[in-house]
Amino acid sequence: MKKVLVMIGCLALAGVVTYSQRTTLVARLMERGLEARMGADVVAEMEDGLHLALCGAGGPMPAPNASGPCVAVVAGKQLFIVDAGTDGVRNLGRMGYQAGNIQGVFLTHFHSDHIDGLGEMGTLRWAAGDNDSPLPVYGPHGVERVVNGFNESYAQDFVYRHEHHGDMVAPMSAAGLEAMPFTVPQMGELELVYEGGGLTVNALAVEHSPVEPAVGYLFSYKGRKLLITGDTTKQDNIQKFSEGIDLLVHEALAPNLLMMMHEAANKIGNKIMAKISVDVLDYHASPVEAAETARDAGVGHLLYYHIVPPLVIPGQQELWLGGAGEIFPDYTVGQDGVSFSLPADSDEIILTRKSL
Repeated sequence: MKKVLVMIGCLALAGVVTYSQRTTLVARLMERGLEARMGADVVAEMEDGLHLALCGAGGPMPAPNASGPCVAVVAGKQLFIVDAGTDGVRNLGRMGYQAGNIQGVFLTHFHSDHIDGLGEMGTLRWAAGDNDSPLPVYGPHGVERVVNGFNESYAQDFVYRHEHHGDMVAPMSAAGLEAMPFTVPQMGELELVYEGGGLTVNALAVEHSPVEPAVGYLFSYKGRKLLITGDTTKQDNIQKFSEGIDLLVHEALAPNLLMMMHEAANKIGNKIMAKISVDVLDYHASPVEAAETARDAGVGHLLYYHIVPPLVIPGQQELWLGGAGEIFPDYTVGQDGVSFSLPADSDEIILTRKSL
């Protein structure tokens, strides 16, 4: 009994000491955490190959595990982003990517949910990196207007940050965005939009009418290939350029769930949501259609992104898929943080992270 009391006394004393020094302990933990966080760079740790991570797996609707559309692609040590949806650049930081190292952004089209994070992405890349020129933004003709609009909106911010931090942190030569326009290729053709360091990026036309222009991107690096569709319907052109690739990143919208939303909106008299939920059906592919494209193209793996509607309740994923897994079983339904590695000159497809 005496030993037990002594032990309890020691534990109590330790608790009192710990509590009295809690501020010091928290400070030490913060110091270590900040050093680890600020020094993190997952790209530096990657083996040679083609790598992909979803910095945003969702569409325009708010979702707990799917921010606005944003895809990070790493080829060797080069970091590129496809689309810049809400919270995408913040998710990059959470995953250990350095915004200052982004070499360029490729836009699939100019819908708001694909571009609304561009200003923040450009600002963080400017202030957090050692760059002497603006962030290149590749896109079909029309990207000039988008870039000019963001640059104009942030013009005063450029001045404030430069005056406050000076050239070492915020050189005016690197402020903002730079448009890199290209012509959308004809169906059945590719347009080379970037080449360097062993990486080639080609644009292909997709159908997202009335949204024009709209493209997808095919990345090729050291024997590995991945294709990101952007928003689209089911397209022979996507299947053509997905033939035998390693990873197909395909958007998808579930018509069955949208019709449930339509009926619910009608019941409560929400005419606006009732119309939107029907309107969007004609310019997106379904999970089943994306699975058919993956199967017919013989891709290695299918990664769903731009998930519509959001998956927010248990069991909803199966409803969303609608039997797509029976058509093409090698799939992943995207969440923020999901990542894959395609090592150079191999046929491995490695799921490296399941979520944030």
